[in-house]
Amino acid sequence: MASLTIRNLDDSVKAQLRIRAALNGRSMEAEARALLWEAVGQGRQAKRNPFLELHERFKAIGGVELPEIPRELDRDPPDFSKW
Repeated sequence: MASLTIRNLDDSVKAQLRIRAALNGRSMEAEARALLWEAVGQGRQAKRNPFLELHERFKAIGGVELPEIPRELDRDPPDFSKW
């Protein structure tokens, strides 16, 4: 993890950060970390579901109707009454 030192921070900004941290139940450091994460994270695009992306890409082609496959047991279920 990296460390960051902020120099020449206005006293009023520090006071507001302290109040905000107290209201959120965090330390000033944790509050600053959360604020930075929010600020940097807003520029990122949210992760998308790759299956939904494929669906969007190919939905113009249309769907395919598949036959329903009947579900059958390949063998008789075990008899546990002997135990």
